[in-house]
Amino acid sequence: MNRPLKEASMPAKPPALKTPEIPVAEYARRRDRVLTSLRKRGQKPIALVHAGDSDATLHGTYRPHPHFEYLTGIVDEPGAILLFDASAPAGRECSLLLKPLDPEVEKWDGLRDEIATPLKVAYGITQIMRLPRLGRVLDGCMQRTRTCACLHPFGWLGQSVSPDLAIFRQLQERYPGIEIQDQTAVLARMRSVKSKAEQKMIREAVEISRLGYDAMFRTVEPGMTEWDVMETLEHGYRANGSRGPGYNTIVGAGINGTVLHYTANKEPLAPDDLIVIDSGANYGGYTADVTRTIPANGKFGPRQREIYELVLKALEASIRVATVGATMAQIDKASRDIIAKAGHGDRFFHGIGHHLGLEVHDITPEGPLKEGAVITIEPGIYLEDEKLGVRIEDDVLITRDGPVVLTRGIPKTVAAVERAMADRG
Repeated sequence: MNRPLKEASMPAKPPALKTPEIPVAEYARRRDRVLTSLRKRGQKPIALVHAGDSDATLHGTYRPHPHFEYLTGIVDEPGAILLFDASAPAGRECSLLLKPLDPEVEKWDGLRDEIATPLKVAYGITQIMRLPRLGRVLDGCMQRTRTCACLHPFGWLGQSVSPDLAIFRQLQERYPGIEIQDQTAVLARMRSVKSKAEQKMIREAVEISRLGYDAMFRTVEPGMTEWDVMETLEHGYRANGSRGPGYNTIVGAGINGTVLHYTANKEPLAPDDLIVIDSGANYGGYTADVTRTIPANGKFGPRQREIYELVLKALEASIRVATVGATMAQIDKASRDIIAKAGHGDRFFHGIGHHLGLEVHDITPEGPLKEGAVITIEPGIYLEDEKLGVRIEDDVLITRDGPVVLTRGIPKTVAAVERAMADRG
C-alpha cells in the first residue's frame, strides 16, 4: 500500500511554473545556420522540418519533434511544417505552415491565433501561412531548384520513412530528376553543441532535480514503496517550477535495481535493499538525467559499499577523460577498464552514456566531443544473484578548461549519501 508523502517534502504553497525562455533571435540564428549548411554543396535545396501530429489530449502532453522545437521554439502547433528554401530571395528563405483554424477542434483543444503581425513577431518568422498552401508553395520552389535535402533522421528498415522524405518522393513523381540529398547530420551537429542559453536551461533542470533528490533523500525508509520514492521526487520537481520529469522515472529496489529500464516502481523497500534511482526534471523542454543508488535504511552494508565505491571510482575516471576532442568510446573505456580489472566486466552491460538536451537520449553526431556538448556518464554493475545493482550518473558539460559536472550538488559519495539520508529536516 502506498503511504502519503512526508510533510517535509510538501510545498508551503501551490507551486508556480517558471517561464523559461530562449530569445527569438537565437532561433533565427539557428535557422540561418541551417540555410548556410544547405548551401555548402553549391546548390540551393529545399528542406522541411515537421512538428509532428498529436493525440496528447488523452495521452499526455504534446511535444513537437525536437528538430522543430530547436529551430522555432514553438511547442503548441501540432502538424506545423518549417520550410527552408535556399533558392528564395533574401528574407523569404524560411516559411512556417500551420494547420488551418478549426472552430470545432478549438472547442476541445483551445483557441489558436490568427496569422497576423503579433504571431509573426512572437515566432520571429515573417512568412507564415496555412498548410493547404504547401503544394502550391513547393511547386513554386521547383521552378527555382530541383534539389531537396532531408534533415529528419531516416527510418530504419521496416519503419515508416521520415516525413520530409515521403514528401520529396511525391515531388520526384511530379518533377522527374529531382535530387534528394542526405543532410541529416546538419541538425545532429548543431544540437550537440549547446548555446549559453541552452546550458542555462539544463543547469536549471539539474538544480530542480537537486531539490527533488534532496526531498527524496530525507524521506526514504524501509516500508515505503518504490512508487512513494518516485512520487516524492516528481513532486519535488513540480514544487520547484518544473512540469515534471523529462523521462520515465526508474526506482528499482533490490533485484529490481539490476533491470536497466525498470519502471513498474511498485515493490516495497526492504531494510537491506539498495535502490537505483534514475530520474531528472524537465525545464523548458530540456532535461536533466541523474542516477543515484542509495541504501533503504540509510547505511551502506560492507558489500554494498564495496561495489558502490568501485562504480564511483569508474565514474570519476571517465569524467577525467571527458574533454574537448575525446570520444564516447574513450570515456567508456576508462570506466570499463576499472570495472573489468575488479572482475565485474561482464556485469557492466550498457554504454557509458549519451548526449543530453531536448531529448534525454539526445541526437548524437559522429566524431569527437566539442566544447559545449552536454553528456551523461553512468557506469554500473548489476549482480542479479546478489539482488544488488549500482549505477551512478552525472551530467557533464564539456568545456575548453575541462569537464564541468553539472550534477555535483547531488550527493554521490558514500559519506554524502548517508549524511543526506540522516538529515530528516
